[in-house]
Amino acid sequence: MFLVLSIMLFLVFATNVGLGSFGSTPFLGDIGEMLLLFSAAISFVVAILQRESAAQDIKKQD
Repeated sequence: MFLVLSIMLFLVFATNVGLGSFGSTPFLGDIGEMLLLFSAAISFVVAILQRESAAQDIKKQD
């Protein structure tokens, strides 16, 4: 769930940067881009930590 969220947030960020680089007006400003990228990074870290926890639980069961 968090991995999908981080991918979606990053795609919105990349779309915004792409629009800005091709001359169109981006829909987010600097602060919005920073918060969006920060949210994507945090959700990615949460997803990785959840996967590591699940892998640890599987190792303990074996």
